[in-house]
Amino acid sequence: MDVTLHLAQQPEADALLGRSPLAALVGMLLDQQVPMEWAFTGPYTIARRMESDDLNAHEIAAYDPEAFATLLSTKPAVHRYPGSMANRIQQLCQYLVEHYDGDAAAVWDGVDSGAELLRRLKELPGFGTQKAQIFLALLGKQLGVHPEGWREAAGAYGEAGSFRSVADITGPESLTKVRAHKQEMKAAAKAAKAAKATRAPGAK
Repeated sequence: MDVTLHLAQQPEADALLGRSPLAALVGMLLDQQVPMEWAFTGPYTIARRMESDDLNAHEIAAYDPEAFATLLSTKPAVHRYPGSMANRIQQLCQYLVEHYDGDAAAVWDGVDSGAELLRRLKELPGFGTQKAQIFLALLGKQLGVHPEGWREAAGAYGEAGSFRSVADITGPESLTKVRAHKQEMKAAAKAAKAAKATRAPGAK
């Protein structure tokens, strides 16, 4: 795995995401309740603070939890909720150590089907169905991981030519399109909620 990603919008951070399977997983884990660029810069920030040019699942899993939380919360913080995210990252790394000998790429290397890959991703701590499908789409669209049925397993995120998630971001133009799509989804959800709230009791 050695490709160019454009998720952190910062060359060194994006380079790490492209060459390090664990960094890509950690970035995806962090991608919630903060801007995408902030989330995907996180792995690079963590690596630098650990005085390394990569992330190591064994090292992170064995790190003192309080010290690791401090490492993430030191300003500029890695996430809006650095303490809870530090715990989640360590849980992820501990799972990878226990089930994949610390090798993040082993989660998808040699997997025969998209359904199996989705199952494996959903088993990772912190990865619900949506996050797992988005990461599966990222693997397929940008990282060359193409087990049979991967697009179907990724759901709408696997659709060719779509602009729904980080899986579709390859530069500034696609980033703008993905953000526009997300704003449309939020507006639609808000409108639906407002319509439901104003509906008369008992109305169908």
